[in-house]
Amino acid sequence: MSIRGRAYIAGAYEHPGRHLPDQSLMEIHARVCVGALADAGLTMTDVDAYFGAGDSPGLGPLSMMEYLGIGATYMDSTELGGSAYLAHVNHAAAAIAAGKCRVALVSLAGKPRTGGRPPGGGGGSSAPEADFENLWGNTVVSAYAMAARRHMHEYGTTSEQLAAIKVAASVHAQHNPDAMLQDVVTVSEVIESPLIADPLHRLDCCVITDGGGAVVVVSPEVAADLERHCVPVLGAGEAPKHTNNGRIDLTHTGAVWSGPLAFAEAGVSRNDVDYVSIYDSFTITVLQTLEDLGFCEKGKGGGFVSDGMLQAPDGGLPFNTDGGGLCNNHPGNRGGMTKIIEAVRQLRGEANPAVQVPDCEVALAHGTGGSLAGRMGSVTLIMGREI
Repeated sequence: MSIRGRAYIAGAYEHPGRHLPDQSLMEIHARVCVGALADAGLTMTDVDAYFGAGDSPGLGPLSMMEYLGIGATYMDSTELGGSAYLAHVNHAAAAIAAGKCRVALVSLAGKPRTGGRPPGGGGGSSAPEADFENLWGNTVVSAYAMAARRHMHEYGTTSEQLAAIKVAASVHAQHNPDAMLQDVVTVSEVIESPLIADPLHRLDCCVITDGGGAVVVVSPEVAADLERHCVPVLGAGEAPKHTNNGRIDLTHTGAVWSGPLAFAEAGVSRNDVDYVSIYDSFTITVLQTLEDLGFCEKGKGGGFVSDGMLQAPDGGLPFNTDGGGLCNNHPGNRGGMTKIIEAVRQLRGEANPAVQVPDCEVALAHGTGGSLAGRMGSVTLIMGREI
């Protein structure tokens, strides 16, 4: 069963805060849920499904629905790290198409700056591989650095090319009053910033923020009754990538498989895509993902991202026009939700005018949950302005 046109994103909301010492995790969840429903023109009483991941406190969806006062009859707690929320939209669309629900609420919240889970904290300490890998002191940054160094070795990718990705994000973030980092940076400034794990510099890394976001996915019938412009879900693909018992290739991601599935279901080609929201935990994440999604040849990503290709509004493939995880927001160390939200803004024509992509008809959002140097859940989501 295809989900193409079977569900719409009716509401989207991103918490404006990046440092929230006085708000609990539940309060952040509640605020973004109320915001997304208000954006859609709906209320909690309309919700009959809730989707939450590992950031949901307590018993996940069960605790969330009780806290929010939702009498939902459908719930989903799929956990794929930062890409979980794109999977939730896919799963919500499938559930709606199957008649299981009509209004699905998906939310994310986190507080890593003010007492919450730190980057890389939790979620894997009891995994079967933990005793073998954690022994050697592997960290989040060092794992991505290994992937970056291998890509450089195999294809000649340079630090300057990776830095161009950060530059594009910063050019966009200057127009976002909520962005954590709003100063435009240069390639030289990126590669002159402190080296965190060779070859990744501090400015190659994402920000650490409190905050959250939520989206509301509805049936076509509900969408037809709303005054708000609703964004149709055209297609989605999900795929794992793991270490293959030690025979891991660090130069590609699960997008190699999730991308073709999403394009096939959406019935569009890469040339049809006007805007991309690409998970940007680190600059290398963006470069490898763009290659694996087929926007350029494998190994050619360094050249592809140079010379303003990713910069809105006139670049060949504008990306992360809110500043992305590299400059704007990475709430709870999970960037997938914000990728959906900015794609919705672009398709509605509601991005900041300075970065609004002209005639944006098709947008792609992609999440990378996990690590490039270990295991990940990759999810690709394609949306349109209209069917």
